Amino acid sequence: MSAMERRDRDRDADMDIEDEMNVRRRGRGFGSSVSEDADRVKVGDFERLVPDAESGDVDEHAARSVEGWVIIVTNIHEEAAEDDVMDVFLDFGKVKDLALNLDRRTGYVKGYALIQYEMQSEARDAIDACKQGLTLLEQGLNADFAFVQPPKRAPQEARRRARRERSRSPMRP
Repeated sequence: MSAMERRDRDRDADMDIEDEMNVRRRGRGFGSSVSEDADRVKVGDFERLVPDAESGDVDEHAARSVEGWVIIVTNIHEEAAEDDVMDVFLDFGKVKDLALNLDRRTGYVKGYALIQYEMQSEARDAIDACKQGLTLLEQGLNADFAFVQPPKRAPQEARRRARRERSRSPMRP
């Protein structure tokens, strides 16, 4: 055995080739606690915003954004100003944020606004007022929550069974 072969053998003996710590993997899915089910949907323990009883989180339809309860108000008059909208919606609670987008070409309001409240009850009151006929510049307003809960899904086994029955090819002789 030559000196070069002895050196390679000694070096290989010092290295643990089967050791997973020495293997460097790149790409998606390695070392992650997130797995995928048969439908290629990621399944894992994801962060969620949990409902808070003291802040009035009681509506199953609405979903809270990171900073508060956002409602979308539509049918806003094109000549309305931000102060006009703010004055109308301050009656229902403290408005944390108001976004009134303008059309770049004309400079007029696009017709909708995003209004953020701290409490869900305040947002719900504003939505109810719009449904009861709240107006701005003699134009009726419509409102709803900007973020909503996704619809409830059927159990996974039932979905698989239903899909399999629909996609089966006819038996060929």
